[in-house]
Amino acid sequence: MATIPNERLREALQVEKNPTWMPVVALALRDQSGRLLLQKRPPHKHHGGLWELPGGKVESDEFPRLALTREIAEELAITIDPASLTPGLLADEGEFGATVLFVYDCSRWSGEIRPLEHQEWGWFTFAEAGELPLAPMDRDLIKRMAQ
Repeated sequence: MATIPNERLREALQVEKNPTWMPVVALALRDQSGRLLLQKRPPHKHHGGLWELPGGKVESDEFPRLALTREIAEELAITIDPASLTPGLLADEGEFGATVLFVYDCSRWSGEIRPLEHQEWGWFTFAEAGELPLAPMDRDLIKRMAQ
């Protein structure tokens, strides 16, 4: 058996036997002008006060698309048809990717956007979004989307 020189890698491989990563989904919702919908995280949550793509955690009994449509309905009171979601980018957080964020693109929804968690939200060009205080993974994703 080969020796693993990096202690942190050895520890990660040990943890891998009991996976501890968390799948998260996000929506890159664009309006007719191509602007991106972003929301500000509530102050009491992780990355509180930073702007992000809307979305959330995938529960253990959910498929990613359905988790995203549920999260969007809970956060913004709009309905997204899972069939209208196009898989987009992927990002991970942490040295070994403990949080993996799957982004879906969409430009169709029904209903009027209402922030059900009382969060700020708005439509932003990529240039405007780049000037906002963004959550780390969202900063990387939006930069990549703009290219």
